[in-house]
Amino acid sequence: MSDSQSTLNTELSIAAKIEAMLFVSAEPVPISQLATALDVTASVVERGLKELDDLFLTRGLRLQRNAGRVQLTTAPELAQLIELFLGLESTTHLSRAATETLAIIAYQQPCTRPQVDSIRGVNSDGMMKSLLSKGLVQESGRTDGPGRPILYSTTPEFLQHFGLNSILDLPPLAAPAEADAEHSVLLKG
Repeated sequence: MSDSQSTLNTELSIAAKIEAMLFVSAEPVPISQLATALDVTASVVERGLKELDDLFLTRGLRLQRNAGRVQLTTAPELAQLIELFLGLESTTHLSRAATETLAIIAYQQPCTRPQVDSIRGVNSDGMMKSLLSKGLVQESGRTDGPGRPILYSTTPEFLQHFGLNSILDLPPLAAPAEADAEHSVLLKG
């Protein structure tokens, strides 16, 4: 390695180093792993990630966070262009029942199938299998209750499908009283 190359390596920012590691990683990376590799604290990694977030606002990349892990992805608004470029089918469309089931899991996660069934009022077995096969939900453990039912949560693919950087980007749920008020205004109008 030449002197100019080694000087360049030491001058790169933490954000640049994080970007390079995320670029070569095929899977979402725990923040602790980035901190260990860089020999810095998690808060230093978080500052670097914030710097990248700000930089990427005007670029074609985004940081996606899920369950304490971070991944480099393409900007959701470029999905059609990327699909066309790669010759992929357009994004899978979900049925109303699948969307309903997925929304329950997204907002209640981790949750069990009986919990989803209780909220939907119907058996969700088929919808759960479909969402699992599409990679939008995953098994994330078991409860300690009778029968130890499986817990389900959303996946990074869920975030990509809906153009979210984090589960925290989900819109807030309307309170039942607000939803009823909006519904009655619509009926009167």
